[in-house]
Amino acid sequence: MKRVLFVCVENANRSQMAEAFARIHGGADVEALSAGSKPSGVINPKAIRFMGELGYDLAVHDSKSLDDIDGEFDAVITMGCGDSCPWVPARVREDWALPDPKHMDDEAYRGVRDRISAKVRDLLARL
Repeated sequence: MKRVLFVCVENANRSQMAEAFARIHGGADVEALSAGSKPSGVINPKAIRFMGELGYDLAVHDSKSLDDIDGEFDAVITMGCGDSCPWVPARVREDWALPDPKHMDDEAYRGVRDRISAKVRDLLARL
């Protein structure tokens, strides 16, 4: 089983969608987690709505802190938290530098969501 961790500042949008896509695309072969360097404590309602369009209920997720994450990972993917991310052991480390969709209009938000899906598929194929 592959272990992947997706990290962004608030753990409310990008990293949550990436975790969801890793579960969708990886199934039982992947343990997917997400966390934030400064978690907001809530999932963005837009993320919930736009993942719901794809049949995934993001409302069951929690916004978590990196402090709550332990162990080693096959991949750790950051999405813009920069220097505030502590070191997490991983075989593969990447920064996807995706724009934060928090204040984007619906079309642009969906575009980020779909880019995340494609990047997760690619990552899982390489692990």
